[in-house]
Amino acid sequence: MSSGNLFENLPEIGAGEVFEDLLRCRNVSIERIVSSDRPDPTLYDQIQDEWVCLLQGWAELWIDGETLTLRAGDYRFIPARVPHRVLRTSSEPCCVWLAIHIHPDPAAHGDG
Repeated sequence: MSSGNLFENLPEIGAGEVFEDLLRCRNVSIERIVSSDRPDPTLYDQIQDEWVCLLQGWAELWIDGETLTLRAGDYRFIPARVPHRVLRTSSEPCCVWLAIHIHPDPAAHGDG
């Protein structure tokens, strides 16, 4: 089993985000995301469900036409195929996220 601390060894980044896999087990993956104060404007439209929690900082998200602000401790479930993007993030402290991705189970669709 692996262990660690979500707030240790935070990368220093000038722009965008750094994604770090913490766990992959069957159709679930858990990652730590560290955002700079200049987030990548990527529009995400994922095949997996995502539960995200902002652990540190504040962020403004756009999710399927709705703009919302998250503070440390806030979380949000984003169903698969719902378009979303990060609009703005804090610089001090930087944003640290915990994201849980629930990927489609190929066996449930006869694919595996």
